[in-house]
Amino acid sequence: MGNGQKAVHRRERNAKGGKAPNSQLKKNEAAKSIICMVCRQTFLQTANARALAEHAENKHGKTLKDCFPEIAAATTA
Repeated sequence: MGNGQKAVHRRERNAKGGKAPNSQLKKNEAAKSIICMVCRQTFLQTANARALAEHAENKHGKTLKDCFPEIAAATTA
């Protein structure tokens, strides 16, 4: 059986009810839950406070508390 025939079988099997393709891009978009209050840029929920503080300082010249008040409150508590 050649590779072309294998591809045909795979397409038929997937069309019958195979698994839906998993997209990491869709999962990453859904995980962007941290939003900068100044520029509205989104960050993944796994972003650490140091990276967010760098964003605030380099992009806006502000503090972590100014751009991300919920993160600043969580890190001081």
